[in-house]
Amino acid sequence: MADFPWNHQYANLPGLRVHYVRHGQGKPVVFLHGWPEFWYTWKSTLPEVARHFDVIAPDLRGFGDTEKPKTVGDVDAYVDDLAHLLDHLGLERVGLVSHDVGAWVAQGFARRYPERVRSLFFFNCPYPGIAERWADPDHLIEVWYQLFHQLDVGTQLVGYNRDTCRIYFAYVLSHWSHDPRAFDADLEAWVDNMMKPGNLQGGFDWYKASSAPRLKTIREGAPTLPKITHPTRVFWGESDKVLKASFVDRLPNYFSDLRVDIAKGAGHFVHIEKPAESTREIITFFTGRGA
Repeated sequence: MADFPWNHQYANLPGLRVHYVRHGQGKPVVFLHGWPEFWYTWKSTLPEVARHFDVIAPDLRGFGDTEKPKTVGDVDAYVDDLAHLLDHLGLERVGLVSHDVGAWVAQGFARRYPERVRSLFFFNCPYPGIAERWADPDHLIEVWYQLFHQLDVGTQLVGYNRDTCRIYFAYVLSHWSHDPRAFDADLEAWVDNMMKPGNLQGGFDWYKASSAPRLKTIREGAPTLPKITHPTRVFWGESDKVLKASFVDRLPNYFSDLRVDIAKGAGHFVHIEKPAESTREIITFFTGRGA
């Protein structure tokens, strides 16, 4: 969809200038990306979903073409951003599609502003129930990057030049995909994005901000929280190495109205690896249970 006439817009929110694309009409659905992503990660789903809904895909703070604040803040800051964006757009209630980092934001938003959420659609959803399993001995090799990103030298090494940036993201994107070639056509777009001033650090800062709560659940185990009651759909890639499909088992402890399916032949980036299936699942959900 490189030739799709993307409608780029900016919102001057309290303390942050946010970039987003917006298309379509009807009930609003907001798409929240993960790391190492930006709005463009939804390129294969947005045009078709926009035939049915008003779709908004922002870059999270520190990512893409959204402003890079000096202090990123924890997940609450990202939740604040989403609330401010909806206020700016005049949207009272939305559906949320999210992945990876965006899934943390969607959960935080649904807990703080339940009246503003119609329903939730997750791809490969990190959630509090993963807890101590982040540090399982056979899983540590897959989460090393979460520590690496907290080191100042991480940005220096990855961002040393375009070649080092390409090497790093070629590895991450291929390693986390079911088919290592999934990003071959888009790798340069990812490198272009990550080489923009502040983008590497902006994404890495998320891991500094989220480290303390993650370590707390590793030490203390899965917390007991009130369940999120909105209609919730989860479509999780069977081959994800960092967010294992086996992690879905505790989702019912955190969501009361839940349907989970495993996406065959997909890894961490289901929406990119299986775009037709992902688009169909999103449209079906938001025209049915998630309406």
